[in-house]
Amino acid sequence: MEKNVKKKYWAFVLYLESAPSNWKEILQLRGIPVCISPYHDKDVNPDGTPKKPHYHIILCFPNTTTYNNVKSITDSLNQPIPISLDAVNGYYRYLTHKDNPEKYQYSPEDIETLNGFSIDDFVELTYTQVKTICIYLQQLIIDNNILEYSDLLDYLLTNELYTELDVASNHTLLFNTYICSRRNKIKSQALK
Repeated sequence: MEKNVKKKYWAFVLYLESAPSNWKEILQLRGIPVCISPYHDKDVNPDGTPKKPHYHIILCFPNTTTYNNVKSITDSLNQPIPISLDAVNGYYRYLTHKDNPEKYQYSPEDIETLNGFSIDDFVELTYTQVKTICIYLQQLIIDNNILEYSDLLDYLLTNELYTELDVASNHTLLFNTYICSRRNKIKSQALK
């Protein structure tokens, strides 16, 4: 790897046998957001032999940093050299082999994070996902007879539907207009 590479996102493999016992504390003290895969102890080589158990680690710096800076971290942990990442989401999915059905499927619940790492900071919803959430929200408005935009946002917040809350907040004109239209329709039907 070129030593003059500068990226915000980096990854490396960590083997417990060579890592200091306080490796998580060392990473935490760095203060950067860190994501740790489930313990990969069920991976196999193409010939069927077991791979050496390991963790995959993602490091997310607030600004670009050099290969040598990240290598100083992996060296302090007695680990192999880091690799740069162009994006976090794809590698995050690899932590559990989500897109590799031929490999052992690790549980997303076993992913650990340090220093405020949140995958939501790196995932962009696709057009289709946003459209699906908009349809869900419209049905939610109908089912719960929501007649105020604030009630929609409060409902989503109270029920911890944060992705849906984000979509509703980014489509204020759509949902506020739709809710106003429903409210006006109810009023006009009451006058008949």
